Amino acid sequence: MTEQAPLRVSVLQMDIAIGEPDRNFARLNELLCEAVASEPKPDVIVVPEMWNTGYALDRIQELADPNGERTKRTISAFCREHGVHVIAGSIAEKTGNDVRNTIYAFDRKGRENGSYSKIHLFRLMDEEKHLAAGDQLGELQLDGVQAGMMICYDIRFPELSRKLALQGAKVLFVPAEWPHPRLHHWRTLLTARAIENQMYVVACNRVGRSGTTDFFGHSMIIDPWGDVIAEGDEEERIIRGELDLSLVDKVRTTIPVFKDRRPELYV
Repeated sequence: MTEQAPLRVSVLQMDIAIGEPDRNFARLNELLCEAVASEPKPDVIVVPEMWNTGYALDRIQELADPNGERTKRTISAFCREHGVHVIAGSIAEKTGNDVRNTIYAFDRKGRENGSYSKIHLFRLMDEEKHLAAGDQLGELQLDGVQAGMMICYDIRFPELSRKLALQGAKVLFVPAEWPHPRLHHWRTLLTARAIENQMYVVACNRVGRSGTTDFFGHSMIIDPWGDVIAEGDEEERIIRGELDLSLVDKVRTTIPVFKDRRPELYV
């Protein structure tokens, strides 16, 4: 059996211009091009939450991408040209009268191979007043590797990441806009999700300021032992790391958490 090559990941820790989709699309394109120009070229690129509009919720109906078409067209073409996967962060996507906070994922041939709309809406930023919640898990395949997707506030709900792990996910992708002063929560929750599910966690957080809210970055790549492979600071930059997927199986064999579960007692 051929040993699987490490999965190379680039995380685009970008600033977001609130309420300015054109400016954000242009900046994202610059960062995507910078990411694929590096050696070795990444297999997967990850983008932060709500990168197309930021949290301009008072104007979200007019700013949201109708059916995600602009995002799909742009990212699909990029993936097809460069032969990379892109977890296209999440966008404000308008479908009918509803706006959702939605991730679209694309494979190396530019095909959409997964999507996920945020199911836990964050009341501290009034998401529930402006956005519709999703109702499906975020699952996808990356070169034969099962992976999962969650968004920001979702990491406070361990049941969600556990279900994805039970369904085979070895990597969890988490786009976010996580602000000060909750850096300790961010680092602790992401590390806990990696350790308890014995999976890689790749989290992409934005930087910059929107109104009076400061976003601290600290995007992270964490291995199944809970060790931090790479972590950003508070500046716009690309964070890179390699995922050895065989480590997931090794950790799950060494400490057989999934075999030792007692789900009949958890209900």
